[in-house]
Amino acid sequence: MITSRWWYVALAAAVVAPIVYLLLDGAPAASIWTGAIVCAVYAAAFLLLRPHACAGNAAAIALSAVTAAFAGILTALDATLAVSQCIAYPVVWVLAGTRWRAVVASLGVAVAVGAGFVWSVPAPAVWAVVLVSQPLSFAFSIVIGLWIWHFASLGDEKSRLLDELTAAQDELAALHRDAGVTAERARMSREVHDTVAQSLTGLVLLGQRARRAFAAGTLDDETLELIETGARDALAETRALVAAAAPVELDHGGIAAALERLAERFERETRIRVSTAVSLPHPLPRDAEVVLLRCAQEGLANVRKHSQASSARVELSLDGATAQLRVSDDGRGFPADVRPGFGLAGLRDRLSLAGGTLDVDGTPSATAITATLPLPDASTGVPA
Repeated sequence: MITSRWWYVALAAAVVAPIVYLLLDGAPAASIWTGAIVCAVYAAAFLLLRPHACAGNAAAIALSAVTAAFAGILTALDATLAVSQCIAYPVVWVLAGTRWRAVVASLGVAVAVGAGFVWSVPAPAVWAVVLVSQPLSFAFSIVIGLWIWHFASLGDEKSRLLDELTAAQDELAALHRDAGVTAERARMSREVHDTVAQSLTGLVLLGQRARRAFAAGTLDDETLELIETGARDALAETRALVAAAAPVELDHGGIAAALERLAERFERETRIRVSTAVSLPHPLPRDAEVVLLRCAQEGLANVRKHSQASSARVELSLDGATAQLRVSDDGRGFPADVRPGFGLAGLRDRLSLAGGTLDVDGTPSATAITATLPLPDASTGVPA
């Protein structure tokens, strides 16, 4: 399909140059007028058919025939104007749609120009001109056309493969998102089952016990205190789950300010003192900040649920192209062979997707989790 605006430049040259040549060559007035009419008709036909000509359809076939006739008539007016083949062959190749159609159309151009030679070249020399020039021009057009067609096919194949790769990457990203959502839902379900649901089950049993005691007239303050304590525990566990999943704003002050806000909120909710230390010579990429912030949230969630600590510390530093986040506490620790919970497993998976690692140290009074995350190279976007 002829779509480039450069074809208009080629058309202008193809219809103006023959007239200029005939004028400069001193051709008869009849030849000049005939050439001008032929060029004007061809220009009109080109402009009329071009918007509808596409891959061998009727408009493309008609324009190819007009182009061959145009080159043949100009050659009949003056043999030198056989140079019009320079535009005729490219036009029919672009309009053909297939290689075989292009070969047939090129043959039509060669025959039309050969007929023009028969009309314009003196009889004794005409066949020598036709039998030498036209097979050569036809063969040259086939070679160049097939060569260009080959590279155009490679470009189309490359474009198709690129589209397929982009579609596959989009599908893979969607699958990763779906898998992440599913894993997060499963984790939250397990967390609710292991914490809030257990506490609520205890409350139901205590409520049944209180009703029986009330009916028997033996209800005492101890039972009510147990109900109140169980309710407070369930409330604390619910707040812990909400705090672990709640987003912390990164847009104001970056991760340093976000860690400060996270620590302040954690301290208000748990009465566990939390200090922060951030040492960053330059801002981190947004994706890295999100991953590190989630690590801090999960680390503090573990402090809340398991440590029985009185204080905790969140430290973030940068060593070359690697960021390191450490969450430590002075709690009771845990044995080296303890089975990690769902939170740490999910955190390790999150870091693994970003190319990072997670180290866990359960030493009593010095319990710590350390997240190490390589930062992407600014020039390539690939983790260093």
